Amino acid sequence: KHLSARKIFLDPAGRSLDSPAFVQLIERAERESRDLLFLIGGHDGLPPEWKAHADLLLSLSPMTFPHELARAMLAEQIYRAFTTLRGHPYPR
Repeated sequence: KHLSARKIFLDPAGRSLDSPAFVQLIERAERESRDLLFLIGGHDGLPPEWKAHADLLLSLSPMTFPHELARAMLAEQIYRAFTTLRGHPYPR
């Protein structure tokens, strides 16, 4: 099933999205019944040969973060997107 998933690789050189655009990304995947596979690169990003396999290169920030913090930030954005799509208030 992972072969049909949309592959989103996190990389410092990737595209920046604001939270509303990220919500749209999640909403589109739901609408298309398509899984999303996220991969977080290291401090130097992903190996160049891996980038060609991504459907989207995504940057969380131009700053460098530890892998664990990047994972928490990504999880928070996914949570924010689902609460928004479900009409629940997002706690601030």
